[in-house]
Amino acid sequence: METSLSKPAPVSQKMIWAGRIMSALPVLLLVFSASMKLVRPAPVIQGLTHAGIPEHLVLPLAILELTCTIIYLIPRTNALGAILLTGYLGGATLTHLRIGEPVFLPVLTGVLVWGGLSLRDARVRLLIPFLRLISTT
Repeated sequence: METSLSKPAPVSQKMIWAGRIMSALPVLLLVFSASMKLVRPAPVIQGLTHAGIPEHLVLPLAILELTCTIIYLIPRTNALGAILLTGYLGGATLTHLRIGEPVFLPVLTGVLVWGGLSLRDARVRLLIPFLRLISTT
């Protein structure tokens, strides 16, 4: 006997498109952020050093950010990508908290990552109790 917790409900086309749009926002932000780290304009380097990040870590951070974002974009690995981005954004949140800056942007980005994924993938909604209540109509 199967329960409703073991079998995901179908996802409507409206939810899929809402999820795609919601997921595109953090992807665009993260790709822009990583590309700025790759281009290395002076204000970006100054901002990172102000946050306590040494200049020699800018390239590895850009690669990490792009890698996690790409993993999130691939349908078969999007849940893993969301988990990796949660860790990355958690580090960004801590960095901002440590120097007394607002944490709105990394937290909102994380919410959009998981919100978009949960709208696109019924399996993710099964993992999070309050999301099981979302209607598929």
